[in-house]
Amino acid sequence: MARSYDVRRLPGFGAIAVLTFILLYLPILVLVVFSFNAGPSQSEWDGFSLQWYVAAFGNQQVQDVSIRSLWLATVAAGIATALAVPAALATTRVSRFPGQTMIYALINQPLMVPEIVTGIALLIVVAWVKVNSGYSGMAYLVLAHTAFCIPFAYLPIRARLETLDPTLETAAADLYANPWQAFRYITLPLLVPGIAAGFMLGFVISLDTVVITEFVKSAGQDTLPTYMLGQLRRVITPEMNAIATLFLALSLLFVTAFFLITRKRG
Repeated sequence: MARSYDVRRLPGFGAIAVLTFILLYLPILVLVVFSFNAGPSQSEWDGFSLQWYVAAFGNQQVQDVSIRSLWLATVAAGIATALAVPAALATTRVSRFPGQTMIYALINQPLMVPEIVTGIALLIVVAWVKVNSGYSGMAYLVLAHTAFCIPFAYLPIRARLETLDPTLETAAADLYANPWQAFRYITLPLLVPGIAAGFMLGFVISLDTVVITEFVKSAGQDTLPTYMLGQLRRVITPEMNAIATLFLALSLLFVTAFFLITRKRG
């Protein structure tokens, strides 16, 4: 009897897998380890210390850009999720119509176009609006991050909708529920895990975005990633390692929550 195909039996599979994980995670591990280094060196271990975390928490500029980053990510992810819900409903809970594939492609356009292209396009539009309106507030960053986060919020919501049994909504209609009542009492509660996953994914993406923020922000609107990039251009200190480690921990927290929610409901 022929044996079933197993990719793990391919020659060199284990070695390639180990090498891949080393290349991916060894630099991150080194960064985390040296964030606890007692000395300023990035290559010599001088003992364990939390002084760089204390310095990071005591840095007023770090506090300001961290609060701005969290606020921006929360607002952008919230708006993106609110827009992604009706978009997902409109592309899954209707019969096929001409142009449906094009609409799906347009929603996911930020995923297919290089981020640098999106950033340059936003720069041109934002610069024109700034010149003609005189306004240079945070609304530009909110809109830019929201547009970039929409497909990341849309995909888990759409995936969740595709797993829901449409006969539940049909049964609600048979019991004289109008479309809004069927959505409120049937679809929405079942959709909450997808909405939560979409929000968390959009939050992490917004929190991590550097290119779009660099092109769109005005003076005094640095986020934590752009602040770190600016500091690294001047000098690399273990304080940046500490900030990056905290940033990594927050991202891992949201990614883990996203995984647990989708795994549980799956």
